Amino acid sequence: MALRNIVKEGDPILTKKCRPVEKFNKRLWDLLDDLADTLEDSGGVGLAAPQVGVMRRVCVINVGDGPIEFINPVIVESDGEQEVQEGCLSCPGEFGIIKRPAHVKAQFNDREGNLCEIEGDDLFAQAMCHEFDHLDGIIFKSKVERMLSEEELRAMREEE
Repeated sequence: MALRNIVKEGDPILTKKCRPVEKFNKRLWDLLDDLADTLEDSGGVGLAAPQVGVMRRVCVINVGDGPIEFINPVIVESDGEQEVQEGCLSCPGEFGIIKRPAHVKAQFNDREGNLCEIEGDDLFAQAMCHEFDHLDGIIFKSKVERMLSEEELRAMREEE
């Protein structure tokens, strides 16, 4: 498929709410494939359609077990709390501390339009919340408790 350009913070498309997907066709499948390829190329954990300039409720998440495609996702249940470090492909080099649910249950459509349900903990729960926020025009920086300083980022890189 194709790699798409990732929209950066400051582009107004990232602050708009996406429209639901109604047609489950080749055009959607191409978008899903492009999102997965672009995500893999970027080294990120998740990528939402508005991050590549498409205003549809679609995202792809890969926390290490292969990409999972979400179409029209909705969080139906969440519990617990985790304080995590978070960044975003649309805000390169910036990280902050944010509170997210420790467990999330979501409903969504697959690429054929079938209704599905999935549950996730820890990083997967965090990624679902982050990517689903993108579909509502929310960037993680609006929810952070604090952004990490250059010194903290440097120290983290040295630990890796």
